[in-house]
Amino acid sequence: MSKTEDLKYYGLTLLSPMLLMAAVTYGAGQAVLAWPTGEAELSRDLAAARDPAWNTATDLGSSLSDTPYIVALTAVVAIVFRLWFHRWRESIFLIAAVWSQSLVFLATTEVVGRHRPPVKHLDPAPPTSSFPSGHVSAAVAFYCGVAVVLTTRVRSTAARVAIWTPAVAAPLMVGFSRLYRGMHFLTDVMWGLLLGAACVVMAAWSILYRRARTSPSHPARTAVRAG
Repeated sequence: MSKTEDLKYYGLTLLSPMLLMAAVTYGAGQAVLAWPTGEAELSRDLAAARDPAWNTATDLGSSLSDTPYIVALTAVVAIVFRLWFHRWRESIFLIAAVWSQSLVFLATTEVVGRHRPPVKHLDPAPPTSSFPSGHVSAAVAFYCGVAVVLTTRVRSTAARVAIWTPAVAAPLMVGFSRLYRGMHFLTDVMWGLLLGAACVVMAAWSILYRRARTSPSHPARTAVRAG
């Protein structure tokens, strides 16, 4: 496949979906601002029920997706995948999944401009707005992205369950922690889950499974040489 064809392919399978996700995220954010959701009451209930044990547990849960950790973990795992598989495809997939959600998040959060919940915040509030939750979308992109790669190497159901259980639990833990600590409303967390999942699916379709979709009857149009 020529460079021009590659550019067209990735424009169609990566750039276009990211632009669509940004537009839909912006629209969803405006809808949340326009229609009363009653979510502040849930935030107040969680704040009223805080105790030291849960404060500590959610501090750990929230840190699972702190930006420095996600950036470092993505870099380390990408290197591990490169050394393990002797090619770049899995590494590029993970980087694309993590960074695509970050780009969509950064492109939309400020223009949506949703305020944080009206409760005491247990974490320093970043300059970005409350919608969507970047912590949650990053957690889905990284932990589920790693799980997608690992499950391509195993066949047993037990192994797949062992891989996916922590991969799903981590974003849910992050989401609850952000709610509990007063950093996000429920809809922020829910949209973060959807955004992260969409970026994983997009990157997998575009990069990870591209070769498997190539027809053997068209050898000149084989998959991109990721490694």
